[in-house]
Amino acid sequence: MDFTFTEEQQAAVEAAQAVFSAVAPDRVPSPALTPGAVADDFDRALWSTLAETDLLSLPIAPEHGGAGLDPIALCLVLRESAKVLARIPLLESGAAALTIQRYAADALKTEVLPLIGAGDLVVTVAAHGRTGHEPAHLAVEAHQEDADWILNGVQTAVPWARTADRILLPAHTPEGHAVLALVPRTHPGLTLDDQMSTNGEPYAEVRLDSVRISTREAITDPAAWESLSNVLTIGTCALALGLGTRVLAMTSDYTSKREQFGFPVATFQAVACQAADRFIDLRAMEATLWQAAWRITTEAAGPLPAAGDVAVAKIWASEGVRRVVQTAQHLHGGFGADTDYPLHRYHAWAKQLELSLGPAAAHEESLGELLATHPLG
Repeated sequence: MDFTFTEEQQAAVEAAQAVFSAVAPDRVPSPALTPGAVADDFDRALWSTLAETDLLSLPIAPEHGGAGLDPIALCLVLRESAKVLARIPLLESGAAALTIQRYAADALKTEVLPLIGAGDLVVTVAAHGRTGHEPAHLAVEAHQEDADWILNGVQTAVPWARTADRILLPAHTPEGHAVLALVPRTHPGLTLDDQMSTNGEPYAEVRLDSVRISTREAITDPAAWESLSNVLTIGTCALALGLGTRVLAMTSDYTSKREQFGFPVATFQAVACQAADRFIDLRAMEATLWQAAWRITTEAAGPLPAAGDVAVAKIWASEGVRRVVQTAQHLHGGFGADTDYPLHRYHAWAKQLELSLGPAAAHEESLGELLATHPLG
């Protein structure tokens, strides 16, 4: 498989690296020392910089002010953002923009896409359902009344729900079809209950009580929700890859300088073998991520639906990032738990990414169902 990126994708990486090079992972209080969320809002200054450098508009079509790039480009930028623990709704905004771009009516595209690309409209996504353990679209009921949609239900663990302008959330009709609704945060009937993520970011439980939205604010294409879910999942894998890459680099730097018995600990066989195993984890995470991103971008045929590649990528991302940070903590010794050193922050983020949109076991179950439905050979 050719993993060579296009010139446009490589340019996006270079622009992202330039922006994120100025971001420090410890620019907010430590989640280990903060009883609540580490901050009330995401990094607005960084968000403005991303908008100014056209990184927010990458997945938006040129007719709406964007570059018209694909999910692969979004994943490349997400990978760079995770290396510095950038506190921004880039995954949610990018996934929402891609979905609206592809499946929404022209009027909704014209209304929101230019604003998303300019950073003036922040969109988050509800993708965890009522408990985080069932299909997200089943957590909210949607039925039509005259020319409107009426929404009732609960979505949990919605990132940045209190500060985003709109929430893109899935629901199901009485016939069982999935629809997406783009709901303003301050809409009548919508209430928010505070929640907090493992890495200290403010989340919210979103309750919808007879929330009425117009037909133009709904996306009814039957493929829209699955597409959005796939992009969110591979985006999470890209975040895990970026985080793991940075953690392994930190570990390499530390073990090459830390000495025992007069020698750098990196020269000890046990240390070198553990680091090598984690390098292999990262390469597997990388290969499965780009395979899945390529499948959903090109819609290429395969022995399994693209959801199978997405499941494999998330299995490797969840397991791999956990092993990388655990080994890093072990090889750093007590220094890894020092709250003045950023490694513990990466550990908290890794645990959040491991479980976000389902742990490895959930995707193994999904993969098993796909194999049973589409037997190979």
